[in-house]
Order: sequence, then structure tokens, then C-alpha cells
Amino acid sequence: MTIKTNQNYCSVLSFGQHKLLIFIVLLINFLLLYTSPAFATTVKNKFKTEHNILSMQQRSLVIDNILDKRVKQLLPGLMRQANVDMWILISREYNEDPILKTFLPATWMGARRRTILVFTDMGKAGISAQAIARYDVGSIFKKAWDKEKQPDQMQALLELIKARNPNRIAINQSSDYELADGLVASERDLLFSYLPTQYRERIVSAEPLAVSWLETRIKEEVELLTEMVALTKTIIKQGFSNEVIRPRKTTVGDLVWWFRDRVSQLGLQTWFQPSIRLQRKYKKLGVSEDPSLIILPGDFLHVDFGISYLRLNTDIQQHAYVLKPEETTAPKFLQNALKQGNQLQDILTNNFVVGRSGNEILSRTREQAMLAGIKPMIYSHPIGSYGHAAGTTIGKWDSQFGVPGEGDRALHQDTAYAIELNVQVASAEWQKDISIMLEENAIFSRDKVSYLAPRQTELMLINYK
Repeated sequence: MTIKTNQNYCSVLSFGQHKLLIFIVLLINFLLLYTSPAFATTVKNKFKTEHNILSMQQRSLVIDNILDKRVKQLLPGLMRQANVDMWILISREYNEDPILKTFLPATWMGARRRTILVFTDMGKAGISAQAIARYDVGSIFKKAWDKEKQPDQMQALLELIKARNPNRIAINQSSDYELADGLVASERDLLFSYLPTQYRERIVSAEPLAVSWLETRIKEEVELLTEMVALTKTIIKQGFSNEVIRPRKTTVGDLVWWFRDRVSQLGLQTWFQPSIRLQRKYKKLGVSEDPSLIILPGDFLHVDFGISYLRLNTDIQQHAYVLKPEETTAPKFLQNALKQGNQLQDILTNNFVVGRSGNEILSRTREQAMLAGIKPMIYSHPIGSYGHAAGTTIGKWDSQFGVPGEGDRALHQDTAYAIELNVQVASAEWQKDISIMLEENAIFSRDKVSYLAPRQTELMLINYK
């Protein structure tokens, strides 16, 4: 929008008045442009572009491409490793099996009516992926049911089973992993009511296969997770800055909801409510999440934050310090406490060895840490298709001597983890323990742990204003 001036009127103005009028016109045009909704949208889209955040249509292509590669390149080996000839997944709309959801095309938000997906190992011909449905399920699952010829969907499934004649039929039932326990009781009862005895006797738990499917990452996913972790840390850095925090004004609750709003503005989601924890000198205040607390100079802040994007998840914890007016860096005792947290990370990741169980890694790490004078608490978990994903679990905050079931699983290659832990460090300056709570996302591949982005080794600083 532009503003036209009357030329006759302008001709009688002095040179100085004319310059002032031009300035006012330019200022009005500037304000109209830069406060317009269109400009705001442009800035928002530019931010998204700079951070490689894809449109929904682009995301759909990426998701389907990765799913196709996982099914063709990864699944055959996993099925044979688990000695599974056929894998059956059954879900009804709004009550989806968590694993079935990982097989749906990007344009499917969930199951439709009763969705039945069947994988069969065809030997040299590879894996056959079929849907007992009226139509194909994406480009991977070809329909294997003609309702006009066979009105009974479960009977159509039975006919496919008879035709393939598998020796071991896996269904998603597990006592140790909730994500591998997605076949609900009514659907299991229905399936068994159709199966003759000879096929019921071939039913096995899909747990080893299901967990391997969930925990194993292919190259393209590692690349995406690397970008996602970088973005997660960029958002944290922005949140832990004077752009967002005004000491003596901003509350813990304000900061929590800033993270939620920021993620929403970027067109992303969080898979859990972000948390902000505050520690300060006063002994009566420990580690607090009280949303009404006002952030003050001298406060030690912690964030636990993760995003969901392209069917993957991140989970990061970092620390920041609010400088006092006279300070230019964080107190040495806080810097040294962070170093203890980094030391515990090193001890833990050095114990990652293929074939070791999560419980063995936990035990070795705790023993070595305590010999080094560290007070450890370790609760590291797989991450990927879900935030708290299935796989080798290394401790829980309330299970520091081993986790039955999940902790017994051996470590495998090409798996991603949230290296999550804390240390308690005695502080003479504050006359209490300081909690250092860290979480970094990493990939275990080629017998080593690699962080998906540089881990935090220095405290973020927030200037006093």
C-alpha cells in the first residue's frame, strides 16, 4: 500500500518540511508492510525454511519413502533373525496397535474399521506385504480381500494363512514391552476363534521382531534425527536467552508455555509437556518446577524438552545459568558440576558393547562411577518412533539395580538412545547438593556411541537485564 501526496501542496513546503513529509510517508509504508499478516507469514515461513522444516506434503513423501526402505531393506532380516514366517497385525479404528501405526502410509491417521496387515517371508522372493482390506494400504500393502466373493474378513485372513502355510505366526503380545503388546484381547479371541488347532499351535509372540523393528534405525532416519536434534537444541538456546527470559519478570510457567507455543509456531509437536526446573542458593528450595517461581539472577535452570517430526522424536535436557549483574560467567562450582555429568556420560557410553544387556551396562557404569567419586543415577532409554521407545533399557530413575524384562535385552547395532542421567554434586557455596540432569540423543553403530549433535559441555548464560 502506498500513500499519494498532493503535488501542489508539496510545492509550497520548505525543503526541510518536504523532507519531513517524505520521512513520514516512508514510515507509514514501513509500518503497514512490516506489521501486516502477510509479512508475519513470510517471516514465519522463512524461519521454517532456514530450519529445513518441510510442508505437510513434503513430509508425507519423506515418511512414505522411509517406510518403503524399512520394509524392503530392514524387515526381511529382522523376520529371519526372529525366526518368524508370518507377522499378523490387527487393529480397529481409534484403538490402534502402536506398531501397526508405524506401518501406515503418511496419509492414514489411523486404522480404518478393522485393519489387518500381514507380512509373509517368501524366501528369495522377499517379504510379501498384504492387507486384508477392500483396498491397498498405501503403496506397500496390496489388498488380499474381495468382500463380494468372501464377505467375512477374518475368513479371508484364514484363507491367506492356509495358502502360505507358515510354520511360525507372530502376533503382538508381550509381557515386557507395552509397545509390542498391541493386539487387544477381543481381537486375539476373534483370531483364535477362526484358527484351526494346527495354526493356533504355531502362534508365537512377536516381541523379538516387534522390538527390533521399533529400535533399529536406517541411514535416512539417522540423518533426520541429526537435523531434529540440532533443531531441538536451537529452540532450547532461544528459550534460554534474553529474547525470552527477563530476570525478575519471567516465571517458570511462562518459559514452559513459551516452548509449547514455539513448537506450535513451527508447525511441529511435542510428545510430552516440556518441564523447567529451577535451583538456587536458598537451602529450603531444592529442584523446583513451581510454575509461579520468578526467574532471578543467580538461578540455575534446567529444561527437559523434545519434539515429534516425521514420525521420529527427540528428548534433550540441558542447563543454563542466569548471570548476576556483576558476573560474566557461571560460578566455577556449577561449571565443575557439569563436568561431573559429562564424566558420567563417558563412563556410560564406554560400556556400550553389542550383546551386553541394559542391566549389565547399568551395573558396570554405576560401579565405575562410584569408584570415581560420582553419585550416579542412570535412566537411559531407546528413542525413535516413540519417545520412550522399546529396546535395551538402561535403568529407570526408581530402578537403579536393574529393570526386569526391558533391561535384560541385549544391545544391538544401529539403535538410537536418549543418554539420560543425573549426578548429585555437593556444593559448599550453596551448602547443598547440586543436581546435574543431562540428556543427549545418540546412535549406537559400528560398536560406538555417536552423539547426534555436540553434547552440552558448557553452561548456557542468560544476561541480567
